[in-house]
Amino acid sequence: MQTFGKSVLRPIIATLVVTIGLSGAAFAAAKKKEPGKDAEDLPRLKTTGVIATVNGVPLYRPELDRALKFMLAQRQVKKDLTSNEINTAEHAVLDQLISAELLYQAGKKSKIDDIEKRIDSQINIGKSKFSDKALYDKALKESGLTEKNLREFARKEIYINNLIEKEISSKISVSDTDAKKFYDENVDRFKQPETVQASHILIGVSADATAKEKNKAREKAESLLKRVKAGEDFATLAKTNSTCPSASQGGNLGYFSKGQMVPEFETVAFSLKPGETSEIVETKFGYHIVKVIDKKPAGTIPFPEAKQEIINYLKIAEIQQGINQLVGKLRKEGTIVIK
Repeated sequence: MQTFGKSVLRPIIATLVVTIGLSGAAFAAAKKKEPGKDAEDLPRLKTTGVIATVNGVPLYRPELDRALKFMLAQRQVKKDLTSNEINTAEHAVLDQLISAELLYQAGKKSKIDDIEKRIDSQINIGKSKFSDKALYDKALKESGLTEKNLREFARKEIYINNLIEKEISSKISVSDTDAKKFYDENVDRFKQPETVQASHILIGVSADATAKEKNKAREKAESLLKRVKAGEDFATLAKTNSTCPSASQGGNLGYFSKGQMVPEFETVAFSLKPGETSEIVETKFGYHIVKVIDKKPAGTIPFPEAKQEIINYLKIAEIQQGINQLVGKLRKEGTIVIK
């Protein structure tokens, strides 16, 4: 089944702008514009100072720069963008910042008594993701942020979330009937190919390894295979010997379908029965020992299994629609000036 996307506000240390799902669609649309056409009609934003005002509240260039950097990182844009693409993306991000500011201003009209405590809690959650204060401080410095900035981001998020919950989310209800109707009309979304759940132990070898290095790696893999066949715990051996990142999960790779793994590995994984372990499998990554945990045949996910995910998806879609409508209303009622 296709995974339904979720767009909910959740800034932490790396989140440089309150995100409400508007930037993704805006940037995707911007990328589709022909270079030298619509993008050239947009005036370049100034490199410093105020770039816009929202009901008299200024938005500054550094805010745009941080938001753009974050958005590109989140969307894993790796190629160098043309000047037209950057220009169009900047305007998409500015549009997002304006929308967020409008929601924040509307949200502040409802008092939140414990706002400072909630901000403290959110900041502490962000800090907890770092093993020590030095790493936290380093991340702040590299991001060009201060804790005061983070508190302001958290404040905005809390007020906006409160507004969305009060004005939109609390008024939305998706019934089982709605979910079943969606399921029946989109049954192809719930078809899934044959999948297998497997674990492996990898003794990695670099592409430019010498024959001696490859023989040594294979010998280690064969030694581990003997221990597996002798009854030693596969997951424990994977944790202590595998060079794959999956070692921390006992070698568990989760479920995968055909086409997701290298051919040599995939062929063996799909040929084994649950509980069976392979002989040594050589791929470009090195030498593997594969153990199949479970298999699921191709088929259609039944409605009872899909129901809750469908309900969540439909509710999020309605929330997003409600946000768009609210932003549209606030734009009409407000005064927005692009510098």
